[in-house]
Amino acid sequence: MGATAKTLSFAAVMGLLWCGVPTVSAQPDSGPQPDVGVQPVAGVAGPPDGAVLSGPPGTVVTPDGWELTVAGRGESQVAVSPLTTALSSREYLVAGTFTGSVKGSGSTELSGGTLEVGYQIGCGISLNVVKLNGSVGFSQSLNAVGLLDQTRFPVTAQIEVFPQPGEVITVQLTQKSFSGTDPRVTVKDAHIKIDGCIGQSFLRSYAVLTSSTDTADDIVAYYGVAKAV
Repeated sequence: MGATAKTLSFAAVMGLLWCGVPTVSAQPDSGPQPDVGVQPVAGVAGPPDGAVLSGPPGTVVTPDGWELTVAGRGESQVAVSPLTTALSSREYLVAGTFTGSVKGSGSTELSGGTLEVGYQIGCGISLNVVKLNGSVGFSQSLNAVGLLDQTRFPVTAQIEVFPQPGEVITVQLTQKSFSGTDPRVTVKDAHIKIDGCIGQSFLRSYAVLTSSTDTADDIVAYYGVAKAV
């Protein structure tokens, strides 16, 4: 093979190898992209601090034909720093509106009822028992000439903590008695406090509607959405 043929073959191979290399171009960094999330609308108030979803209403139709409904709306739950600054204390500011209704054409005569509203607090680990164990000793020492040199009263102390399994605590805020058919309770910045909780805590509202007749009490309950706080 002549020198010219060798040169052409070498050039063809290099051309094939060159075609197989991908082309990469560097582009300048455009920087962080603008936030295109939901923007506040001018003149429209946003949701309150600590707003939580309300659970589905509780409903029941009684054997004598009355339809009972209890519900919550406009709820908020805000965890605040405890005044005691203790790590085992929990404090909350809560708000919401809770309503009940008794509708229908039952076969018995209504005589009113009650609407109970409160909150349930679930504590992962409760601190129920703290025990202080202590002891006092007595010792004496003599100096080189056999005289009493020192008398000591050593004191030792040990703190024992006994964590207990979690529990649910129910805090009743109010129980409204009514004689009509549409009771309502509105709560605004009610203060709830619990001590002795060293685990994660959960909070939810509840409302219990009781409708009474001369011969029966009918009860239906509402429970809000649990929130970790």
